[in-house]
Amino acid sequence: MLADKQIFDEKQYMGHNRLSMIWRTIIALFCFVGYYWSENPKPVQIAIFRIGYYPALDIPNSGKIFFLLGLLIMLFSVMLTFILHTHTKVFAEYIVIDGFWTARRVKINLDTITHIRKSRYKKHIFRRAVYNLHSRGIIRFFTSGNEFVEIKDRSGFTYRIGTQKAPELYQVLKKQLREIHQTNL
Repeated sequence: MLADKQIFDEKQYMGHNRLSMIWRTIIALFCFVGYYWSENPKPVQIAIFRIGYYPALDIPNSGKIFFLLGLLIMLFSVMLTFILHTHTKVFAEYIVIDGFWTARRVKINLDTITHIRKSRYKKHIFRRAVYNLHSRGIIRFFTSGNEFVEIKDRSGFTYRIGTQKAPELYQVLKKQLREIHQTNL
């Protein structure tokens, strides 16, 4: 019963990833510019650039389609803030990382952990959300945030768990590892 007591809990949502937000905003802005251009189809000379006539003058309501598409992209972006991407739970003897919908649940036993460290990601605005990505010998979990906790186990796997609560997660794991290793001696 003690092993099933949850010690740490963190949920990260898809809509909070910077790279995804930037791409959705750029596409929505493109749609709104297309709408504006359809409403003002005359050519414009701006410093170096010359913007010609609106190319789809003969297609009715093409600008309104751009406007509606831009609104739908923004609505989709708002909905993504409620879709769970990563759910990290720490129990007395293991860590469970849950993904969304069809993603496999990852369970890491704490008694196999040999090394733990907390660190910051390099300053980089374009970091995509990943779940259980195996790359260069590291298994990555990331949605948003600037810090991660890296743990290594006996079988050689390295897990890098991106979190917004890195100091808290690190302290909880360190305490649990200390307790587990004391009871095994």
